[in-house]
Amino acid sequence: MKHSEFTLSLAKVGDAQAIANMSRELIEYGLPWRWTAPRVAASIRAPQTNVVVARIDGRVVGFAIMKYGERVAHLNLFAVAPEYRRAGVGRQLLQWLEKCAAVAGNVAIALEVRATNSGAQRFYESMGYQILVRLPGYYQGSETALRIGRRLKIERK
Repeated sequence: MKHSEFTLSLAKVGDAQAIANMSRELIEYGLPWRWTAPRVAASIRAPQTNVVVARIDGRVVGFAIMKYGERVAHLNLFAVAPEYRRAGVGRQLLQWLEKCAAVAGNVAIALEVRATNSGAQRFYESMGYQILVRLPGYYQGSETALRIGRRLKIERK
């Protein structure tokens, strides 16, 4: 797949159900479903949050939800459909959000990932993220997470 085959854009409220379904299948599997369509829609409308989607032929094939803080942005959710992984979709989504975070004045990004999700860990490591701390029981008391993060390079002109 070539980069030109997918587009990135801010999500619309109408994308909330597709994002929520992807979250349930790709992120929240085996856990109670928390990122439902109303919660995703609230994030799309929230002023301190960006929800970005990757589309191919109008279909959402990847998404990310990032909340901006005073100094540290938090990547709440991030997923790419399995058939589009290793094709640059995730890399483009994350790079887009990193630029937005820097413009918003954030100096770092943090996120949590399942300790058992080695594929995601390798992806984030390839993007310059490092493990900060283990969080036993982070996912509804039943599963360990790793908090990982990365300092952003702030370009000065």
